[in-house]
Amino acid sequence: MTTAERSAGTTAEHAPAARAAVETINRELTAFARRARATAGRMHPQLSLVSYTLLGHLEQSGGCSATDLASHYGLDKSTVSRQVAALERAGLIGRRLDTDDHRVQVLYPTQAGSEILATVDESRRKAFQERLAGWSEADLERFAAYLLRYNAAAATPLTPATG
Repeated sequence: MTTAERSAGTTAEHAPAARAAVETINRELTAFARRARATAGRMHPQLSLVSYTLLGHLEQSGGCSATDLASHYGLDKSTVSRQVAALERAGLIGRRLDTDDHRVQVLYPTQAGSEILATVDESRRKAFQERLAGWSEADLERFAAYLLRYNAAAATPLTPATG
């Protein structure tokens, strides 16, 4: 019997408990996402959660095109376009021509954008440290590993349900 078969058998044997756990995970991740959206607005009024995420990606990547942003996050181009326009109006991002293809504009964080991002990042880091202060090192490592595992699985597109 393979590890996958043993794992599947174990899940099948405990199906009601597994279903309850999945429901709890769904409910708690939804609450987490709502809280994250609400908190993003309080940390800096110019940065919605989407704007913060896009600005953070531009900072990490050293800049990229709006098309690349849309593709990376699986967002509609019009959504990215609206967010980019708002970030640009706020002076948080700029544009420059791609050195390899002058038809492409590369978006990058301005100094003001980088400074706001650093401020928000520090606030978020402090908030996480406060929430996790009572956790043991082993719990923190397990939680981090589970989040990595979940996000790695979430990066794979879901198969559409068939009826």
